[in-house]
Order: sequence, then C-alpha cells, then structure tokens
Amino acid sequence: MGITGVDGCKGGWLAAIETDEAIEWRWTGSFRGLYDDRSLETIAVDVPIGLPDSGTRACDVEARGLLGPRRSSVFPAPPRVVLDKVTYQEARAALTALRLPSMSAQAFGIVAAVRNVDECVGPDDDDRIVETHPELVFRLLAGAASSGKRTTAGVAERIRALSTWRQDVLDVLASVPGGVPIDDALDALACLWAAKRWEAGERRTLGDGTRDARHLPMRIAPAP
Repeated sequence: MGITGVDGCKGGWLAAIETDEAIEWRWTGSFRGLYDDRSLETIAVDVPIGLPDSGTRACDVEARGLLGPRRSSVFPAPPRVVLDKVTYQEARAALTALRLPSMSAQAFGIVAAVRNVDECVGPDDDDRIVETHPELVFRLLAGAASSGKRTTAGVAERIRALSTWRQDVLDVLASVPGGVPIDDALDALACLWAAKRWEAGERRTLGDGTRDARHLPMRIAPAP
C-alpha cells in the first residue's frame, strides 16, 4: 500500500509514492488516475478541497499568518460558483452576478486543478485524502520561511529541509521523470511528508472545522 504526496504541475499531477520506505514517481494527466488507485491508501494533495460559497476560508487565513514572507504562496480557495467556468471572464461575470468580490487571473489559474480534484473527492474520503501546502511543510521542517522556490537558494533550502526527513533525498530526486521542474518535485515530496504524518495519526489541521456545500472539510494539514 502506498502513501502519496501530490503536486499539481503543468499539464497534470506529479505523485511521490512511498511503499516500504522506497519512493517512486508517477505523473498523470488527471487526478482521477490517482484517486481510483486504491493501493494509494493516504493522499496529501496541494490543492484546495473544501470550497467556500463566498468569503475566505479560515485555514487560508491561518496558513498565510504562519508563512509570513511566503504568505503569497497561499492562493485563496475559489468560490464554488466559479468551479464550472471555463474562462476568467465567465468566472468574473458569475461573481459579479452574485455581488461577490472578483478574483485575480492568477487565482483563476488553479480552478481547473481544483475542479479535477472536486470531481473525485467526497465526504467519505476524509481519512484518505487531505489538503496540504508544501510551504507549511518546509516551514515545519526548516523552522523558518524559505526563499522563493524557483531560486537557487530556495531549492537548496528545500533540499536541506527534506534531508532532515530523508538523507537519500538527492537520490530520490535523481529519479524524477524527465521534464519535471525541480520545484514541483520538491513540493510533491513535501506533500508526501504531510501524507506520512497524516497516516501516522498526526492530524492537526488549520481551519475552524467548517465544511462546504458538498460537506467537504475546509482544512489544511499539517498544523504546527
């Protein structure tokens, strides 16, 4: 049985899967390919799962507060009303019609990934699937906010942080599928660390315990 960390990347999803302490990589164009694989018993994924009807999720506010200089890496979870919108213009029109605040084009950029996960996950998956955020993991492992994840310094910081968990992190990274950016691989490994913590029963999360219209929890793991 596999414990899995998943990061959304250009064109699909990168999964770091640990089985008997060995890590293998899997790239898939749809989250469904991971969700339907029941050998993956715990999945931590870097994408909003519980979605608000309006306003801001408490877990996002808490995450930004913890991350300080890296707070901008926490994108606001999109309101559920925009989930079926194909274009940014359609999303803005839907928000305007409901007199809700607009959203940035950058925030709309994650809607397709959010939709892909939302089409799979249901309330019965509370124990198996959890939302996480790599920057929270790196903060917990390194004890301080990191530099930008695409900078040389940021990559080095994240490798050092992950090395406190696995001394073979460089060997693990050497087997990443060709063409995958290093920051996506590091984020997937951070998500795997969160999944292992979740599997071990360390299930403190950010958020106020509320659930969305589909009864999905609005939470982010791990919490300090």
